[in-house]
Amino acid sequence: MAYSQAMVAHRFQPYELLIADDDPGFRESVRMVFEPHASLVEASCGEEAIEIVKTRAIDLVLLDIHMPRLSGIETLRVVKSLREALPCIVLSAGLTDQLRHEASSALASDVLRKPVTRRQLIGAVCVALAATYDDPEVERWIPPGTGPLRP
Repeated sequence: MAYSQAMVAHRFQPYELLIADDDPGFRESVRMVFEPHASLVEASCGEEAIEIVKTRAIDLVLLDIHMPRLSGIETLRVVKSLREALPCIVLSAGLTDQLRHEASSALASDVLRKPVTRRQLIGAVCVALAATYDDPEVERWIPPGTGPLRP
C-alpha cells in the first residue's frame, strides 16, 4: 500500500517518526527522546528506510548520512522522489560543507552535526513538523525551562 504526498495534521494521533541509522545505540537514544510524544519506526539502512516510507504513513524521517550500501543522501533523494513534502532531517558526525550542501540540495529540512543535543534534535523535529503540518502544538514537546525554539 502506497501513501500519498498529502500532509495531514495529526491532532488526534501521534506523529510517526522514522529513524534510519546503522547505529542501534543512536536509534535507542532517539527513541528515548521522542517515545513519549511520537510513534517511532527504526531502520538500520537506507534500503529498509525506503521500504518503510513506501508502506507506512511516516510523518518525518531522521537520516544518518553515513550508512552502508545506500548513503543517507542517496536515501534522502529516493524518499523525496516518493514523497516530496515529507520532512527529512539529516545527521552526521562527519559533517562537511559539501555534505551540508548535498543534503540541502536534496531538500533536507535540516542538517545536524552529531553528537546532537537533545534540545537541537527536539527543536529541529518540532520546527519541521510544525511547518509541514501547520501544527504549532508540537512545541509542547520542548522540556520546561528550555525557552522557545524560535526568537
